[in-house]
This record gives sequence, structure tokens and C-alpha cells, in this order.
Amino acid sequence: MGRAVAALTAPFRRAAQQLRLRLFPVRDPWVRLPYEAPLGMFGDGARHGFEWVFEGESEVAVATLDDVIDWLAGCRYETDTTLFHETDYWQHPRTFEQLRRGDCEDFALWAWRKMIELRIDAELVIGRRVPPGSENSRHAWIIFRHAGDEFLFEPVIQDRSVAVRHVTAVRTEYIPEFGVSRERRRFFFAGYAYFLQNRQLGRPRSASGGPVGVRAGVAGAARGSSSGPGR
Repeated sequence: MGRAVAALTAPFRRAAQQLRLRLFPVRDPWVRLPYEAPLGMFGDGARHGFEWVFEGESEVAVATLDDVIDWLAGCRYETDTTLFHETDYWQHPRTFEQLRRGDCEDFALWAWRKMIELRIDAELVIGRRVPPGSENSRHAWIIFRHAGDEFLFEPVIQDRSVAVRHVTAVRTEYIPEFGVSRERRRFFFAGYAYFLQNRQLGRPRSASGGPVGVRAGVAGAARGSSSGPGR
């Protein structure tokens, strides 16, 4: 009976939550909000709970964040449409280890799992680049903490000096919307409310307006070095 009632009232609860977020006064898109984000908000590819990401044994051994970055350097960015003939499909990390091809979610899911296994305080984040690579396009990355500082890790970028940056250096380049903690707790960022209130941010920049974000430009990034965590 309880489940039936919950199912019936779910659309009303979602509508009330959307209204609350549309009216939420956003001062900082990076603030984490005390609301649980529904799994479906993470995208059409989010068809399983996040415990699913950690199922099965990984065949890739890593000991440091540098090992994670080095292994990802041998992987190739490829869209879901090309690989799976779907607009949004999340590979299991073990599948990604076999194919070594995928899009930002596939890179990020694998990297997030390996970082959690290394006992790094890491969060999987779904949000948007500014400007995005395509209309309303979503992107996936990692936020992690090291020695009291917070860093953003772009698993699809091979140049380490760009792949790992302090959050303060990238705050204006990203709008985080949803996150998953290392305990697999789903949550909202204020960035989701910010995007609801500023829909124009979903419009891609024209070709004459400069770069169009990670989805269009990560394939050729070269590896580099940095004085940040890991090296």
C-alpha cells in the first residue's frame, strides 16, 4: 500500500521540488543542497543504482591517481551514438576496461570507482560546461579532496595540467547539477536551480565564438605535467 501511494504521489513531489528549485535563490552554483536527487535526473543512461558501478572485479590494478590518469590516456573518446546507437548509454566500468572507448560518463564512472577504491574522497558529478558543446548537453567529471583542498578531475582529458585543477580555477567553466558521494548518496548542487533559472546557458556558442566544450575537443589533448596532487 505504501509503495502504491508513493508511486501515485511521486509526480506531485517532483513537480513541487522543481518549483522549489526554480525559486531557490542561487548565490553559488557549487553549493550542495540537502535534497536527494532522483536517479533519473542523472540522464537516460543512469538505469542502475550507483552500487552497480562497483559490482564485479576490476581487471586494472592502480595504486595512485597517476595510475588512473595513465591508464585513461590509452582510452579513446567515442560517442554513445557511434558505439551503441543510443543517445545516452552508461557502460559498466568492467565493460569500459574491455572496450577502452566511451564518452565522458564512461570515463568518469571508471575513474570514480578506481578513486573510491584508492580511498580518495571523490564525488561523481553531472553538470554542464560553459558554454556547452551542444544544446542542453550534459557532462560528467570528478570532484575530489586532497590535503584539505578541492580539485576537479576531467577523466577524458589526457593533458594532466588541464585534467586536474583546483576548483577555484574552474568555477566559472562548469555548472554542477547532480552529484554522488563516495557513500553513493545522490544530491543536488545549486547549479541545477541556477540552470533552471538561466536556460540560455544551454545554448552552444557559435563556431566563431570560440571553444564549444569538452565533448568536442578532448580527443586530441596531449599529456602534460602539474604540481597538483599525485605527481
